Amino acid sequence: MASFSHKLPFCTQCSTNQSGQKPNKHKLQCLKINGTKSFSPSKVDLLSQDHGIAITSVDTDENVHVFEQQVRQQIPTKKQLVDPYRQGMIIEEGVGYRQTVVVRSYEVGPDKTATIESLLNFLQETALNHVWMSGLLSDGFGATHGMMRNNLIWVVSRMQLQVDHYPIWGEVMEIDTWVGSSGKNGMRRDWLLRSQVTGLVFARATSTWVMINQQTRRLSKMPDEVRAELSPWFIQKQAIEEESPEKIDKLDNNARYVHSDLKTIPDEFLEKHQLSGIVLEYRRECGSSDMVQSLCDPQEDGMLKSGNGLLGGSLNQGPFSYTHLLQIKGKPKNEEIVRGKTTWKKRLPFPP
Repeated sequence: MASFSHKLPFCTQCSTNQSGQKPNKHKLQCLKINGTKSFSPSKVDLLSQDHGIAITSVDTDENVHVFEQQVRQQIPTKKQLVDPYRQGMIIEEGVGYRQTVVVRSYEVGPDKTATIESLLNFLQETALNHVWMSGLLSDGFGATHGMMRNNLIWVVSRMQLQVDHYPIWGEVMEIDTWVGSSGKNGMRRDWLLRSQVTGLVFARATSTWVMINQQTRRLSKMPDEVRAELSPWFIQKQAIEEESPEKIDKLDNNARYVHSDLKTIPDEFLEKHQLSGIVLEYRRECGSSDMVQSLCDPQEDGMLKSGNGLLGGSLNQGPFSYTHLLQIKGKPKNEEIVRGKTTWKKRLPFPP
């Protein structure tokens, strides 16, 4: 592995050598790192007063890369109440999180309202920022320190989003998110999206998360140390009240619409309708090399029943409801990836 120089311009403390003299600071700032055994600094302790970051035994390219990530991210090690960079703050008596979001031009569709993809991205970002502010975030993507020690990662098992109104371009939203327990080994995360100016609720969402072993990809029980990390943040509050989640039926190849190119909703339909609700149930992982197939079947009540299905016949006022299935294609048994149910309503005329 080739040698290279790594600059540490913020290094402010240097130890003394055996003769009692301080070594050349410039040499420490241009620390030469080599991954081979022929050059291995025995122990280097560099502490930044500005960043509070220490490096110990920096003798490989990998260590330098990890160090650079820590400096660039500056993940809090303690609970933070306010995050000015992300316009976020801790609420709900110190356990919930609120973030202010402005809908940007690239997050809206032709009608100048936020797309469903943008709304889901908002949910993911605020969830991760909540963990960031908690001081529990390790170097995993949303994983706590205890999870990393046990080689565990989060996976979502169920997701539900209800949209009453879509925010428009330039609108300022407040997104609240919080977590709670789900059974013995799961966690629930909820969101509430509303207008900062009027308080109008745009959307509500809830999700269920479980842990899997990162190597074996098998479900795991929640270790005691992870439960101890998370339980102080749990709130007994739900954004979507439901006594028992609605069961989604499994489709087969007799579904009315079967597509392998993943385009299940025609553009003509999307121009006149918008998504008002979605429920997803995740069944298994999907690899980058997997060939997938999408199945879709309309609910009989209030759906188009003549012509070409989605587009033929006369449109009722809705809401329109569909059942979906995404499965791996080409396996002896078409293995389920995700089941879904969507609800649609007539789109209002585009603003000028």
